[in-house]
Amino acid sequence: MNPTLTVTLPTTADRPIRVMLVDDHASFRASARWLLETEGFEVVAEAASGECALDLVVEAEPELVLLDVGLPGIDGFQVAIAIRALFPRARVVLLSSRELCDLGPDRVLACGAAGFVHKADLSRAAIAAIVP
Repeated sequence: MNPTLTVTLPTTADRPIRVMLVDDHASFRASARWLLETEGFEVVAEAASGECALDLVVEAEPELVLLDVGLPGIDGFQVAIAIRALFPRARVVLLSSRELCDLGPDRVLACGAAGFVHKADLSRAAIAAIVP
C-alpha cells in the first residue's frame, strides 16, 4: 500500500479559502478557476487587469490573491504592493509562465508577495507550500 500525501490549508470556520484570480488571459482564468474549485477553494472574484483587481479586492475580501506578473498597464508587482496597502489581510501569490529567475526573486519579496508559482505548477500543494 502506498502512503497518500495530504495537504491541508487552513480554513476559517471550516469554509473554503476565498481566492481572487488576476490574469489578463480569460482561458487561464477559466482553467485556474476549475482547478481551484476542484481542489476546494472558493473563487470570489476574477480580474483581467491590475486596475480591475484594485477596484474589486476590498469588496471581494479574498484571503488569497493569485496575481499574474505580466499584466497590461500596471504590472503584477505594482498591483501586489497596492493590494497589500488596500487589503493587508490578503496573501498575494504571484504567477507567471516565465521562470522566477527571469523575473527577479528579490522583486517577489520586495512587493510583499508571499511567494511565486509558475502557472504550469499551479495546484493546492504549490499554494500550500507558500501559504501555510
